[in-house]
Order: sequence, then C-alpha cells, then structure tokens
Amino acid sequence: MTHEPASDHAPGRGAARAGAVILALECLGVLILAGVQVVDLLIGDVVDPVSGIALIVLTVLGAAAVGAFAAATWRGASWGRSGGIVVQLLVLAVALGALTGAYAQPLIGLVLAVPAIVGLVVLVLAVRQAGASRRD
Repeated sequence: MTHEPASDHAPGRGAARAGAVILALECLGVLILAGVQVVDLLIGDVVDPVSGIALIVLTVLGAAAVGAFAAATWRGASWGRSGGIVVQLLVLAVALGALTGAYAQPLIGLVLAVPAIVGLVVLVLAVRQAGASRRD
C-alpha cells in the first residue's frame, strides 16, 4: 500500500518535524563516531585494521539509515517514523548497557538515553498525529 507523504504545510506536523530533527542530529552523531573511528585507524589505535575498516563501513551504513529515516520522517512517510522508533529503542538498549554494565559509564548512558527518550516520545506522537489526520 503506497501512501503519499503529507504536504509540507499540513497542520499537526510539528511532532514529525521534531522527530526528523532529532534523527538528523543522531545521524550527525553517528557520522562523528565514524570520523573518530577513521582517526583511530589512521593512528594505529586498533587491534585489527581489517575489523576497524569493517566497523567504519557499518557505522557509515548505520548513519545513512538514520539519515534516510530523518528525511522520510520530514516528508511524512510512515516508514521513516517506524525506522526512527526502532533506532530510538536500539539507542536506549545501548544506553542501558552503558548505565549498568560491568564498565558502567553513567554520564555516557544519560547522554544517550535522554535524546532517545525524547525522540521516542516525539516519534510516537507523530505516528498518532498521522493516524488522526488519515481518519479525518
């Protein structure tokens, strides 16, 4: 079933736009992480360079996916909101590990968890708004 994205000027798109901005910022964060990984690879701060390259490739692919979810959410496509919700849940899982793991880093866990919680709430609100506008 194809769904035409809502008009850019449609009322009630605030949550979707906020969710798209949060996803775009998360995409930027993942790209920065990939940059750090490249620097680590170049200065020789990796155990296995082949694994380091593979990790960089996967990180860039992940950033591309999050960026695609951001763009789709901005346009009003439902798959972007769904993908964005999955991203928020995955980030929350990582944040929980950072908060409670054997090598717990509470500050890192909070830095990851707070935007993920906000993003999750905003994206769920966007889904509800999109559903309500479809019924109208």
